[in-house]
Amino acid sequence: MSHLITLFEQHSYLILFIGIFLELMALPISGEFLMSYAGYFVYQGKMNYIMALLTVFLAGGAGITVTYWIGRAGGYKLIERYGKYIHLGPERYRKTAAWFERSGSRLLVIAYFIPGIRHFTGYISGISKMPFRKFFISAYIGSFLWGFCFITLGKVLGPRWQVFHHAASKYFVIFIIIFAILLAGYLAYRFYKNQIKDFFIRFVKWLIFRFKTIRATEIFLIFLTLAFIGMVTLMFGIAQDYLANDFLEFNEVTEYLVKSAVYLGWMRGFLVLQFPYLLGIIIALTVIRVWRKGRNRGLEYLLLVVTVAGAKTFHDLLMKAFLYLQSYGFVGKFHSANFPDLKAMIFIIIYGTCIFLLVRHSKANITTIIVPLFGIILLVCVTIANIVTTDVLPSDIMGGYVYGGVWIFFNFLLFEMFRLVLEKE
Repeated sequence: MSHLITLFEQHSYLILFIGIFLELMALPISGEFLMSYAGYFVYQGKMNYIMALLTVFLAGGAGITVTYWIGRAGGYKLIERYGKYIHLGPERYRKTAAWFERSGSRLLVIAYFIPGIRHFTGYISGISKMPFRKFFISAYIGSFLWGFCFITLGKVLGPRWQVFHHAASKYFVIFIIIFAILLAGYLAYRFYKNQIKDFFIRFVKWLIFRFKTIRATEIFLIFLTLAFIGMVTLMFGIAQDYLANDFLEFNEVTEYLVKSAVYLGWMRGFLVLQFPYLLGIIIALTVIRVWRKGRNRGLEYLLLVVTVAGAKTFHDLLMKAFLYLQSYGFVGKFHSANFPDLKAMIFIIIYGTCIFLLVRHSKANITTIIVPLFGIILLVCVTIANIVTTDVLPSDIMGGYVYGGVWIFFNFLLFEMFRLVLEKE
């Protein structure tokens, strides 16, 4: 790879074209690495942005077109002769070809982004006798999008692109496993559609029968329990990363991406959502809403008070736990003494609790969807505003959100159990 980089510095466009072309011929070359490096050269002014995009577009299109004609010229003969040894005999191949004929052109657009898949899409398209016009349009659109994303990313990241490339590679295996599972599920559905439909029909009927014997509150309690378990699992995951000081690359890449891509002026306006007086207004509106609903007022007021007032105590206990681990030498060095961020934790606890109480007894299904979704959008905007305008680390903010989420879901679950007991009595 070092020799390739040296050649790339001397003959940028030629090496970029040859590298992308050969990778799509199924040679072990990292096209994403070359394109990201080209984007870095664009950032330095050593390459022209439009010319780099055009080079990748032509190289990707040429490479996948050559593999298409290779597959179309002699691919099926190989299937007939050797396909049975890999469980891909003529009969199964015909089913696969029919599926690829219906869906393959759409998959070609995203196949470039999947290592281990893009190398063979041209061959499979040719073997399946996909019409060239249908193949050409999708393949070249995918080639352009592929080049545009990675060259632009390298240009935006600038000198940090190597950090991003290394950080992304850590999760490559996880991505491949998830994609393989999804692809296997999709293929299973295509080949065993009727059997799967029959199974789900029987399962849904059984589920409906079971739910008829369970009250709505108990169903809601089940979903709260699942959400709480998920948040606790995430909490332990990020705690492990924090103790191992694994947030360095995450913080560098997140800060650089956000500060490079976001216009700072208008984003500062979202910081007003964290001001104490606005948080007080949200709590006051929630108190009025609970009173007007007239259902379990005392319990819901108690939930609001305990969850909000207990946030600081919960945060202090977390900080003491991390200090305790440090004193016993469980971890050598902490990357931040502000993890999890108290302001982020209080923010998500107040807004999360108030949204929960505002929509808890709403009869309009659209309200229970729109209000939480709007809250998530605001949460993202406030997060970006904090990253671009303050010195708080992104990992500290994320930690505040996750640990705050654990606290509110714990209280939601606890008080819904109390509500269930009171209703039964």
